[in-house]
Amino acid sequence: MKTKFALKAIVLALIGAGLAFGGYWIGSQGKANTESTATAGTVNPSEKIDPKTGRKVLYWHDPMVPGHKFDKPGKSPFMDMQLVPVYADEGGAEGGIKVSPTLQQNLGVRFATVRREETHDALEVVGTTQFNESAAEVVQSRVTGYIERLYARSPMQRIQRGERIATLFVPDWIAPQEEYLALKRSGNDALASAARERMRAMSIPDGVIAQLDRTGKAQRNITLTSPVTGVVTELAVRDGAMVSPGMTIAKVAGLNKVWLVAEIPETAAGSARTGMTVEARFSGKPNRKYAGTVREILPNVSSSTRTIQARLELDNRDGSLIPGMLMRVRLGAEKAASRLLVPTEAVITTGKRSVVLVAGDNNSMQPVEVTTGRDIGDSTEILSGLTEGQKVIASGQFLIDSEANLKSVLPKLSSPTPAQGQPSTQPAQAAAGPVYRGVGKVEKVSPEALTLSHKPIPELKWGAMTMDFNKPTPDAFAGVKPGQDVEFSFKEGKDGYVLEKVAPAGGAK
Repeated sequence: MKTKFALKAIVLALIGAGLAFGGYWIGSQGKANTESTATAGTVNPSEKIDPKTGRKVLYWHDPMVPGHKFDKPGKSPFMDMQLVPVYADEGGAEGGIKVSPTLQQNLGVRFATVRREETHDALEVVGTTQFNESAAEVVQSRVTGYIERLYARSPMQRIQRGERIATLFVPDWIAPQEEYLALKRSGNDALASAARERMRAMSIPDGVIAQLDRTGKAQRNITLTSPVTGVVTELAVRDGAMVSPGMTIAKVAGLNKVWLVAEIPETAAGSARTGMTVEARFSGKPNRKYAGTVREILPNVSSSTRTIQARLELDNRDGSLIPGMLMRVRLGAEKAASRLLVPTEAVITTGKRSVVLVAGDNNSMQPVEVTTGRDIGDSTEILSGLTEGQKVIASGQFLIDSEANLKSVLPKLSSPTPAQGQPSTQPAQAAAGPVYRGVGKVEKVSPEALTLSHKPIPELKWGAMTMDFNKPTPDAFAGVKPGQDVEFSFKEGKDGYVLEKVAPAGGAK
């Protein structure tokens, strides 16, 4: 009996120990499962972490082809470079982007500060020299006569003041002179004085009358001389020609001052004003400056060049300027004006607007639409959009555009976002741009894209490569199968390159 009781006690003890161990094991497994569940709730195993920086990675891409995204690092299929990670904390502000310092250095980004300077109004144009018509002199005949001798032989001949132009034979002057001499010899001073006045009324110069008194012989000829030093611009007679009163013998233009007619763009018409100071120079003497003023703005606009003409007056006392010379003209105001300036290279002109990338905090960059004024040297005037002291991107903007797909950001500047809950009335439109064509082989077909091994595409400077092309719709190109040789056309879209047409190569069916 005692032996049976001992065996039962041992069996019960073993069963109790087994139950205790089982309970401990079940409890520890439950705790482990609870900890595992909690860990799984806070850490997503699918999240990609950069082991070098410990930052969360959204995807990897090639900065030169930003539309294609990859879920793991590696070598770019497009360029001979490694894929670059795009981190989750690089989202930037609304309408802006963030570019890491390392990427800024790789893209060659330079910054500049918006500054305010005192500058003079200056406009550089081209112009052509002309004769100063206001200083031109006309040599005319006051009597009827004949050209006995012509000293100025051709137009555009230089001539000095007092130099002879022509000698006239005047038959009508002989009789009044003989009458005067006869009355003078008769001693009738009253009649002689009346004859002298009659000769003056007949336009006989006082010099001829004085010579008549001195020699006692009638003067048959009169010599016409140049009243100024200049150039004979018109010569209307030849030897032996008959002239009448009021007829122009020659026209002489002085060269002490010349006109310079400058062509000013219609858009800059308000920059030129009468009285502005002028500096001009021509290629024959690049170190010589000619000073002058704006004489007047001519009231007409050329329909072919869309320019207005400003008539300038230049000092030419040394006679070095002649008509027809092409000169560069700088019109400058005497008073300086305060202007807000940025480097010209910092302004991105899209055709419809001008945009500047403004640097913000935490390596962020914000596109800002600006209104530009005139160019002053290597700087551009900013009329609105920026304030003094802001930092702007002076170089690398187009590479940043490629990195951040800025083309999708810029339209937001002019297109307001529809109110929440209110549908947009604008229809979706395909991205405008050139159409490229290629020939290749279909490697893979998916609802989103076709993977094509294509030959070189010279328009994009692409070599032969294998890459994905997006479909416009999931059901597009239903008849295309892997292994087919195809001819295709595509455009650059917002998220990469989008196929437009895919057809069997060579027209095969």
